[in-house]
Amino acid sequence: MSDQTKMIRGQEWLEKLLKLAAIPSTVTAEPSPEGLAEPGSYWLTVEEKHLTPQQIELLIGPDGAVIDAIQYLANSILNIGQEEDQQASYTIELQGYRVRRQAELREMADRAAQQVRQTGQEFEMSALSAAERRQVHTFLKECEDLETYSRGQEPDRRLVVRLR
Repeated sequence: MSDQTKMIRGQEWLEKLLKLAAIPSTVTAEPSPEGLAEPGSYWLTVEEKHLTPQQIELLIGPDGAVIDAIQYLANSILNIGQEEDQQASYTIELQGYRVRRQAELREMADRAAQQVRQTGQEFEMSALSAAERRQVHTFLKECEDLETYSRGQEPDRRLVVRLR
């Protein structure tokens, strides 16, 4: 399956979901912006120009819970039955939420790294989704003096940063 086919599959799936939710909107699909995701992943952006503020708020949800759930569904459903080399990773974006959240996560990761280096004590980050924990792991894997791992069980799983 080509990259173009994977992007179109994601785009069509999300547009159909929005239509079924009575929030019809168009979706643009493109390779994920460099530095925000791994190569081979796709960014599905919901066009907001015809959405009301209430619809946008509903789709993002409290603390991004709804947009995270939609993203989880997209990744699960679109990859069911696909060979590993045919699977894709999709990020759902609306009104710049993901870009803002990425910046917040980067700042949180930097603060955690700084605190661990200063104190020598491990630092736990809670209240992150599985996707957000993966992003922080990715941000900090470039730090040779630090390691990260997850501790606990959902819904109380936490990311731990510590010195190697």
